[in-house]
Amino acid sequence: MSDDSYDQTTGDRTMSNVQHSSQPREEDSGVEDTKVEPRAVPRTTPRSSHLSTRRRNIWFLLIVLLLGVVTIVALGSGGARPSGQANVTQSTTPQPLTGTGEFREYPLPQSDSQMMRPATDHEGRIWFGEMGRNFLAVFDPRSQAFQQMTPPRGHYGVMSVQVASDDTIWFVEQYANYIGHYFPTTGHYQVYPLPMLSVPDPSHAGKTLTLPSAPNELVLDAHGTVWFTEFNADALGRLDPHTGLMRHYPLSARRSVQKLIPYGVTVDQEGMIWFTEVNAGRIGRLDPVTGRIHLFTSSRPELSPMEIASDAQGNIWVTSFSGGLLLRLDPRSGTFTSYEAPFSGPGTGGLYGLIVTPTGEIWVTVLAENVVARLDVVAHRFIYYAIPTPGSEPLGIVTGVNHTLWFTEVDKIGMLRP
Repeated sequence: MSDDSYDQTTGDRTMSNVQHSSQPREEDSGVEDTKVEPRAVPRTTPRSSHLSTRRRNIWFLLIVLLLGVVTIVALGSGGARPSGQANVTQSTTPQPLTGTGEFREYPLPQSDSQMMRPATDHEGRIWFGEMGRNFLAVFDPRSQAFQQMTPPRGHYGVMSVQVASDDTIWFVEQYANYIGHYFPTTGHYQVYPLPMLSVPDPSHAGKTLTLPSAPNELVLDAHGTVWFTEFNADALGRLDPHTGLMRHYPLSARRSVQKLIPYGVTVDQEGMIWFTEVNAGRIGRLDPVTGRIHLFTSSRPELSPMEIASDAQGNIWVTSFSGGLLLRLDPRSGTFTSYEAPFSGPGTGGLYGLIVTPTGEIWVTVLAENVVARLDVVAHRFIYYAIPTPGSEPLGIVTGVNHTLWFTEVDKIGMLRP
């Protein structure tokens, strides 16, 4: 088997350099290693920004998915079927129950925020990115005040935000093409640039286009290592903030660009890295010790996997935006169980945000129904909590203090206390 090829028996992918050894080493498992010196950037003052006509942000992707334009590409390797494809449980989810709870909504200072995934710190503050205005922002529920900061290289695309154990903030700047680290106590940033991509220009023979790797979402493991998906580069990335070593794991046998669209990423309790591939309709698992990738594919042709999370039992949960599906994968058996979000109107999609609470509850956001929903796993039924504002378009969701849920909507931060 050659380097960067799939194992025809197991569906695993060997990610190694030309050198091999009997004992796997970190240096041998990655395809590309780069030492990135963090660049300290002084604090900047908030400023308003006009929308860039050249940006290609996630809202465009979501609209495309919602309209069903994206083609689900079934990628294979010599006819091999990735593990998990044959074991699928499909069933019709009963009509949802109506849940009651306390809602509060907090309007942002400006419109056109385009917020995505929020995160909470140890003080109960909610951090989020505003893609439309290139802000890294925080909301304090105690004072009900917003603070908006303009990160370095204002190119739009503050997509994913994570709070570290020391309450510093990690984020991705998609079109400025870097991983960012913000220190709230000092107001300073460190940035870790990603490689640019050179690809053939489909409109001009013999010419090339330069694209950012476009980091999309990130997660921190137990050691503080930063893992992220590279939307344009069809790769998974790893950053060691202690050494500045950045590693890139291509996700296909042959290097590709914008074919797989790796999107969500999470870490399970055993330290395995899980991710979604929107265009390939697959869920992947990376072993950070060996660098091997195992792929799981369900039989649902409409699957466009987006957000991903792990529960305490080791199950992997995934939302599908275009199909209105919530999937549960049992990695031990490779079995998928699907839960379909019922729609009362003509809407046919819209599951996006996903969170597994500390008590094991599964919550999602359903754009088409304008609800925040909880899955009753035993009854195989959703409980819908209707958001007071019509057309709020809920997206990201996170747990807060006192069993509250915080979510992003159109130019508002929403809170639900069930």
